Amino acid sequence: MKKEYSNKSKNNSESGEVRAKKHLGQHFLKDELIAEKIGDTLTLEGYKNVLEIGPGMGVLTKYLIEKDVEVIAMDLDRDSIAYLEENYPNKNLKILEADFLKFNLSQVFEDEQFGITGNFPYNISTQIVFKTLEWKTRIPEFTGMFQKEVAQRICAKEGSKTYGILSVLAQAFYDAEYLFTVPPSVFNPPPKVDSGVLRLKRKENYTLPCDEKMLYKVVKTAFQQRRKTLRNSLKSFNLSDKIKEDAIFGQRPEQLSVSQFIALTQKLENDAISAD
Repeated sequence: MKKEYSNKSKNNSESGEVRAKKHLGQHFLKDELIAEKIGDTLTLEGYKNVLEIGPGMGVLTKYLIEKDVEVIAMDLDRDSIAYLEENYPNKNLKILEADFLKFNLSQVFEDEQFGITGNFPYNISTQIVFKTLEWKTRIPEFTGMFQKEVAQRICAKEGSKTYGILSVLAQAFYDAEYLFTVPPSVFNPPPKVDSGVLRLKRKENYTLPCDEKMLYKVVKTAFQQRRKTLRNSLKSFNLSDKIKEDAIFGQRPEQLSVSQFIALTQKLENDAISAD
């Protein structure tokens, strides 16, 4: 049975224990109902460890530690760390003062699988996703709150104006789902934009039939000139006359699905081998 909190939908930061710091991109979630909803976005299928990034004052943490999981709450803000240590003593919770982007994730949960969640600082949210992709063999599930347009971009499909580098690379390894929108009014201080919560579930077969580094290079190069056809935007790959005739090179990058980008990368790899 879940523990009930008397301050649901109230501001946890009213007592002023931790002040949000602009340089850290902090916006503390103050709505308990939304925090609980975010906690429930993790399916916990096949793993029992959760890394929470940017716990702040623990509005989400409290719901994570109610689950049958081991939780590590990682924050760069020393004030938040001190607040969590004082207010959330729990045998299932480890509090870690560290910068996620610089931290060696092999040091968490030994060699076990773990999910990631959090109310991510907007200024580093895309970097958090890219690091997650680097550690995909350990991370079967990723959920959390982003600036709405970033969350939509990650989950966008081909043909959408928001479809881009982050969409293709995230969806090459994970199934992406936009879950719900969160208004600015539930944060302290309120951001100037809506937020969006998403879920990434690692694909059962996430090993690609092409070189990953090559895929990254192809996708990034293509979208740097997204209005041009691939025949023009990928000139730096020294395309042979034969491969240029392939119909796929007459399309623009936003028209290609993730599977087509993978197939395109394979074509370029084969073309390079033939040229040698």
